[in-house]
Amino acid sequence: MKIIDASNTAFVKQELLQKRLKKGNGVLEAYVKEIIGKVKAEGDAALIELTKKFDNVSLDAGSLRVSREEISKAYEKVAEDQISALKSMKVRLETVEKRILERVSMTVKIDGVRIDFRTCPMQRVGCYVPGGVAAYPSTLLMTVVPALVAGVPNIVVCSPPDKNGLPNPLTLVAADICGVDEIYRVGGPQAIAAMAYGTQTIKPVDKIVGPGNVYVTVAKMLVSRDVAIDFPAGPSELLVLADETANPRYIALDMCAQAEHGPDTVVGLITTSKSLAKKTLREIEENLKSVPRHEIVAKALADNGFMVVCKTLDEMVELTNNFAPEHVELMLKNPEEVVKKIFAAGVILVGQYSPASLGDYYGGTNHVLPTGGYGKFFSGLSCLDFMKRVAVLNCSRKGLSKAREHIRILSEAENLPCHFKAVDGRFNIEK
Repeated sequence: MKIIDASNTAFVKQELLQKRLKKGNGVLEAYVKEIIGKVKAEGDAALIELTKKFDNVSLDAGSLRVSREEISKAYEKVAEDQISALKSMKVRLETVEKRILERVSMTVKIDGVRIDFRTCPMQRVGCYVPGGVAAYPSTLLMTVVPALVAGVPNIVVCSPPDKNGLPNPLTLVAADICGVDEIYRVGGPQAIAAMAYGTQTIKPVDKIVGPGNVYVTVAKMLVSRDVAIDFPAGPSELLVLADETANPRYIALDMCAQAEHGPDTVVGLITTSKSLAKKTLREIEENLKSVPRHEIVAKALADNGFMVVCKTLDEMVELTNNFAPEHVELMLKNPEEVVKKIFAAGVILVGQYSPASLGDYYGGTNHVLPTGGYGKFFSGLSCLDFMKRVAVLNCSRKGLSKAREHIRILSEAENLPCHFKAVDGRFNIEK
């Protein structure tokens, strides 16, 4: 991992951008499009064939959905402390999401016009939960709980089967804790296609949420022409903004922790202290000697890790907003100054005791976050993503009378005379 001098800001921005550039997207898109087309044309038969091909699991149409008995038996394969941790996580997420929901509905009164903003939940949503090499029961909670709080009546979960032919037992338990029993042992682009267009067994949904590998991400982007998605989610990202007061060991631990998400993970340190960068690099090298999942962590740091030394905090902020990372950690003497200036990030974690791991599991914020620069215009997943706001407008005769002249002027300017006639006719009906 090299230390980059930020004296040439344009060069540094380009260097960071290179961490995200992927080759062969055209080939990948064509490949995923073919899978989606197969599922649209053949339905369940395609899911069965593709699950055998990619997961080496034999299914039939009757076994695509995980049975109630299989969900119950999953409890036998997990520990009590794991169940307790999932329940605690669910409570914290619900607490935060309910507070968000409280702030959405409102009433506004202006000159005889009353506007009530009410919320309507989507009726059916699909949550994709990655599996295979690793299991992510936390992601199930992060996607399902906001939908529950929003009031979505029908929630579907798709997750790939392991060698035993089932999604991870802890994922099934997490679904049961949330009261979700429509779970399908299907993963990859074929799961996205099934939720988007439906099959003989799986009914289509209104929206698909949840992270996945590059194939899942491309599939979500392709089906987004026909069904809503949360946002494209690529490899995980972490930027640590630190000054000379930061602890290099904490920074190294957090960068290694994020790197274990996968070899494509992007992790970086942006600092005003070259000394801190060198100390952090030594801490990383020491940590790598004993870190679990060494091969994954080492590859991510070697291929996609970086350290940038800036002269000022403003330079650090400029680079951060330009990169728009998934996670930003602030280990600064006065982080409050910087928080106000960062507008492009999935989540901002303030202080040496707010690692990304806290947000992933127990902080109360959602860990389904925009990556790949999408933090410039997307927010992290919340209950707001599972509902629509509907405005209910009620105007009195007096209120419409006050608006009458304004409507005449603007409707004439836009050459829409019938718009004004619809208003004026309510006051000249006797003529």
